[in-house]
Amino acid sequence: MAEVRDTQRVTIGKVGGPHGIHGEMRIIPLTDFPERFETLREVMVGEELLHVESVKYHKQFVLMKFREYPVREQAMRLTNRLLTVPRSEAAALSEGEYYTFDIIGLQVERVDGSVLGTVENVLRTGSNDVYAVRTSDGRELLVPALKRVVKEIDIRGGRIVVEPMEELSEREADFSAEDAD
Repeated sequence: MAEVRDTQRVTIGKVGGPHGIHGEMRIIPLTDFPERFETLREVMVGEELLHVESVKYHKQFVLMKFREYPVREQAMRLTNRLLTVPRSEAAALSEGEYYTFDIIGLQVERVDGSVLGTVENVLRTGSNDVYAVRTSDGRELLVPALKRVVKEIDIRGGRIVVEPMEELSEREADFSAEDAD
């Protein structure tokens, strides 16, 4: 069964285990903007709207306490749930920057209009992102997110236009030759 994504909400964290005996929970931040937790007054945790009583930072975690879960035993029920906020509360990005969840699912086309496939994942390599693209015949292509390769990202139009590097074109030719055998 395919996963249905709620494009109106943005995942910002995941509930880990409890911290202490007073209902605080360790939150694993899943955002490039961990400071955003400081201003949260309410957040969806799974399917439940919760009110934030306190936020502290401890090592790589955000410690949060929710009004609806005042003690450890109750708060433990939240473990492994995702924290989401309305898309309208997503942190603003600079021009040319995109959220990973906006890139995944886009159709990838060559500049000539031929379709390469659909972005299934965005790999973070340190120097630049790489788009994992699934072709119609099930192969995976890795497309570096470099200006010389990615010519256009059209979120509203649902597509990315690329001019594949020579190495990618040769690799595709190798695949085509193998398929012909």
